[in-house]
Amino acid sequence: MARMGLLGFVALTFFILASVPRQALASSHGFYARKIFPVEPSSFKGLCSSAVTIHGYECQELEVTTKDGYILSLQRIPEGRRKVSGRETKKQPVIIQHGVMVDGMTWLMNSPEQNLPLILADNGFDVWIVNSRGTRYSRRHTSLDPSINAYWNWSFDEMVTYDLPAVFDYVSKQTGQKIDYVGHSLGTLVALASFSEGKLVNQLKSAALLSPVAYLSHMKTALGVVAARSLLGEFFTISGMAEFDPKGLPATEFVKFLCLNPEVDCTNLLTAITGDNCCLNSSVFDQFITNEPQPTATKNMMHLAQIVRSGVLAKFNYGGKSPQIYNLSNIPHDLPLFISYGGEDALADVIDVRNMLADLKFHDEDKLSVQYIKEYAHVDYIMGVNAKDLVYNGITSFFKHHH
Repeated sequence: MARMGLLGFVALTFFILASVPRQALASSHGFYARKIFPVEPSSFKGLCSSAVTIHGYECQELEVTTKDGYILSLQRIPEGRRKVSGRETKKQPVIIQHGVMVDGMTWLMNSPEQNLPLILADNGFDVWIVNSRGTRYSRRHTSLDPSINAYWNWSFDEMVTYDLPAVFDYVSKQTGQKIDYVGHSLGTLVALASFSEGKLVNQLKSAALLSPVAYLSHMKTALGVVAARSLLGEFFTISGMAEFDPKGLPATEFVKFLCLNPEVDCTNLLTAITGDNCCLNSSVFDQFITNEPQPTATKNMMHLAQIVRSGVLAKFNYGGKSPQIYNLSNIPHDLPLFISYGGEDALADVIDVRNMLADLKFHDEDKLSVQYIKEYAHVDYIMGVNAKDLVYNGITSFFKHHH
């Protein structure tokens, strides 16, 4: 049976959070969101002032324009809180790319001692946080307005072709160095697709992929199956919604309808959608609900659904002949890769991740580090209170080892 793609799957989480009663939002740890999608004060100021400089770090708000005209917001954290005096040395740049329907804020919700960008900055890295096209900090274009459908005529293909190359080119020009990369969820998919086509690899030093997504055929949830039966992507396309806005009325009404299905349990949503996250606390969950979700393109959601249905990672299928496949076995075998996946992850399912790893079977052994954390689910990788000890320290060591 066909199942819904990752984008639509995560989108449903947000739709339901926006539409069902508050008491249904209990996490597996028994806490509740205090606010459901309020007006976001942080959207009226930059991410730097919202979540970085308040902790004593230097932070720069920058912009990068892609070749197809999208203006992306980029934040640079050039050093840690403890500035090293004396002779200046070049710091190693690292680009951090978030996942689907969120933005760069998701990396910064824990304390400075627990979130990845500030941990990397304190370890001597020059940190660059990306905000994908269409999200609140990256809703500008050289000629198109987000209120018109043409602005939303893209999928992750365009992120591979335009967004990551623009960011890498900018960071390379500014630093004069090869770059480390961290991606989570969709941030891993666009990286893997790029590497498979030979993009970015000449500018890349190494990459860390958390909850990696390439194949999407084994997600575990009744909600996803019911949504697939309901032809979610087709529903929004027929309705003329080029922008997939999780706060919009059509989306929330659609999910209310799905929750009427007796197969679907809408009372424990975070666990049902992302897996049983072991290590979140209530304050982080509240921040997450306050700041997210972010819009994306309906076409992007449809593209991910195509991948689920076809069983392969391929370019957008416009009909007619089969689209070109992103062949992961083409990724250079000597590219240093750190891959971490969780046993409780309902999105980056263990079977799908291991199918992806099979494509890397000829990778140089000393350039591939694979970590499996039995108790981790999807969100633990970006907001887990123990992610520093279990994951981030390993990333830092991996990057330093391959410098």
